Amino acid sequence: MSIGGYKIRDQQAIHFITFAVVEWVDVFTRKAYRDILIDSLGYCQQQKGLVLHAWCIMSNHVHLLASANNGNLSDILRDFKKFTAKQVIAAIQTNEHESRKNWMLHLFKQAGEASTRNTTYQFWRHDNGPKECYGPAFTVQKITYIHNNPVAAGLVEKAEDYLYSSARDYSGKEPTGRLALCFL
Repeated sequence: MSIGGYKIRDQQAIHFITFAVVEWVDVFTRKAYRDILIDSLGYCQQQKGLVLHAWCIMSNHVHLLASANNGNLSDILRDFKKFTAKQVIAAIQTNEHESRKNWMLHLFKQAGEASTRNTTYQFWRHDNGPKECYGPAFTVQKITYIHNNPVAAGLVEKAEDYLYSSARDYSGKEPTGRLALCFL
């Protein structure tokens, strides 16, 4: 299956994947919306065979280093994106304290109307560009990139201090315990 113009050829291989919100809207500044992603990733691990090797949720995008042990990585990612898009949009719609509600929903609606793939809202961009981790050096480079994203954004000084990534799990500090990891 093609995801954003790129193909995942080896469905069991480890891939570096980035999901970005349309127009790079900073949706995940709210804990409730981040928690939807974490809960959905956990479900995909338990029920669909998603294997996470590293992850990070930023304000407007998500990085994963992932593979599948029981199936098709493309199908898992498709289902994850479809489910989380619906859940986050529903959470925005029902959040009476969301000051950016009308603005965000307007952007998602515009993106949906402009896309042949959607009928109403579009939440995720289509260009995920999965990259197969073909060797240990490339894989370590991607893990480092994922974990240093919050540092580069100026959110924390040390990667392991960021609460919404697997950097703490890799650092030897007490893990977050939020998602199971398959260390490389």
